[in-house]
Amino acid sequence: MLATNELDFEQVYDTYQPRVLRYLVRLVGPDEAEDLSQEVFLRANKSLEFFRGEAQLSTWLYRIATNAAIDRLRSASFRHAEQELTLDDSCETGANEPWMREEPVPLEKVLLQKDRFHCFVRYIKNLPLNYQVVVLLHEVEDLTTSEIANVLGVSQETVKIRLHRGRIKLFEALRANCKLEEWL
Repeated sequence: MLATNELDFEQVYDTYQPRVLRYLVRLVGPDEAEDLSQEVFLRANKSLEFFRGEAQLSTWLYRIATNAAIDRLRSASFRHAEQELTLDDSCETGANEPWMREEPVPLEKVLLQKDRFHCFVRYIKNLPLNYQVVVLLHEVEDLTTSEIANVLGVSQETVKIRLHRGRIKLFEALRANCKLEEWL
């Protein structure tokens, strides 16, 4: 954790960029995430001196990333590009990407995990944006409901409702389309 009175942009970038990039990949896809990550940290660098420490630094950065992602997702150029992608093209993020890499595991396990991940990503992207963001922040980024409320500027109750509804919709889609029984 970095002290707010000694924030150095290079330290902030080195510490949080991989997490923010991973989050953005899952929200907007790998093609947009790298550029959007740079945009997030440009915004953060411009505003770092005004960070008051009322929230955690990571929460503040996730808020900037979420706002940037929502702006990008709502842009006409992004929606047009998404319509041109096939389903397979939109799910190319997997275990071989640098932000997803872990210790070597048996090929069969990698393929099964990759298949699960592709299914998860495919259907999480079909959730309404307000559910998608909350589910990603909670399930993938391990933020608490309190931290998510701070990121989104909403109440904890709103986060809990969106998380509950998002999980239900996601589970229904996974159960109907992704051979969920093999996951258990």
